Amino acid sequence: MNRDPRSVPGSPAPEGASTAPSGPDVPSRKAPRLRGRAAGAATGIVAATIALFLLSWLVEPQSLRESSLLGMLPFAAILAIVAVGQTLVIQQGGIDLSVPGMVSLTVVIMTAHPDGDSGKLAEAIVFALLAALAAGTLNGLLVSRVGITPIVTTLGMNALLYGVVIQVSGGTPTTTTDALKDFASSRVLGIPVTVPIAIAVTLVVALIVKKTVVGRRFEGVGASDTGARAAGLVVSRHKLSAYLAAAVLYCVAGMLLAGIISTPSSFQGDSYLLPSVAAVVLGGTSLLGGKGSVAASAVAALFLTQLDQLLLTSGASSAVQSLVQAGALVVGIAIYSVPWRRVRDWIQGRTERSVATTAPS
Repeated sequence: MNRDPRSVPGSPAPEGASTAPSGPDVPSRKAPRLRGRAAGAATGIVAATIALFLLSWLVEPQSLRESSLLGMLPFAAILAIVAVGQTLVIQQGGIDLSVPGMVSLTVVIMTAHPDGDSGKLAEAIVFALLAALAAGTLNGLLVSRVGITPIVTTLGMNALLYGVVIQVSGGTPTTTTDALKDFASSRVLGIPVTVPIAIAVTLVVALIVKKTVVGRRFEGVGASDTGARAAGLVVSRHKLSAYLAAAVLYCVAGMLLAGIISTPSSFQGDSYLLPSVAAVVLGGTSLLGGKGSVAASAVAALFLTQLDQLLLTSGASSAVQSLVQAGALVVGIAIYSVPWRRVRDWIQGRTERSVATTAPS
């Protein structure tokens, strides 16, 4: 039986056939352009953050005092960890609206279960991780296997988690344990311990996504479901892993938050949904999925937290702070998600047709 030479390993390719390698681990011709765009986005948010600190120094120098920075950095670190998790989900073309519920449930478990007894802190950590794994798995399965849209799935999960929060806490804040408070408020070389933890988390996730085969496949699935399936990748598995990893990161952030605030409220995670999405967008990750940068998202979290600090120092109300965060999200979407080349081509086409129509025959 004659076989096609192309099916025999090591055989020469027929004349005219492409000899370019293929497969899920081989970068496409668009890879350099996408890498350049990601690098440009990372450079842009770093430059914007530096400019913001310079502006803060000029306008409100007290926002950069040591006491102000030591009060701001722990919350910037927590937002960075949450933003890293949100980045993973958005890279898969989804969005996670269950962030407030997951962070709040972790905070409640870390405070209500020990009820001031540091000896029960280890149990609380286990329970919080189990709850996060269950919620993340359910989110991932409903989105990847059942096919429910991410907005509906995660919004419903958020409501479910808040129900558990009320059931566990009764709506009453509980004081955190001394052990957790001492750890979360400790410093490493004069820097709040939450900062090196956030840096370590960001570096580990960035290395996995950018430098491993699994990470490259993960980005490939986010860029194109159809192309990933054609390459033999299991799309549902990668989408599930995104929600699962994100839930664990939200849990870590909630644990640190429970230690920073002495008596956290039962709904402490409410203030992390909009900023987490804004940080991802400002970091250059498209809301349509695909390539992104968790490191850039972490830097954007620092940018947003310092922006809040500047507004707070200048006497702006919480309403103004929310409006500024929403404005930052709009700016990020306008810069990184709007296909400006298509808009430009459309405008040029309309102009040319208008000129052709009005030109004398």
